[in-house]
Amino acid sequence: MFSFVEASGLLPEVRQATDEAYRRVERLAASGASTAQAEADAIVQAWARGLLARGLEIKGLWLVDFDNGSGYYCWRYPEERLEFYHSYEEGFGGRMRIQ
Repeated sequence: MFSFVEASGLLPEVRQATDEAYRRVERLAASGASTAQAEADAIVQAWARGLLARGLEIKGLWLVDFDNGSGYYCWRYPEERLEFYHSYEEGFGGRMRIQ
């Protein structure tokens, strides 16, 4: 579980890893290579494994949740900061801005 301070402190690393993976996938898509989809899948899987190893939850493509014990701090690329929260039950559709 993460406090807001812990999650915010980890976010720069999450943003960097996500930005790098995102850019690699975009370059592959633009290349039109016949192996692009398989390579993109491998990049996304490696991105997810790396973040899961840090205790984060991957809820979709470029969508990361930080469990805080009563719900999740929710971040989606390319958001600059950790600004949203949602309960365990509501999911992404129930995101609320953190006050």
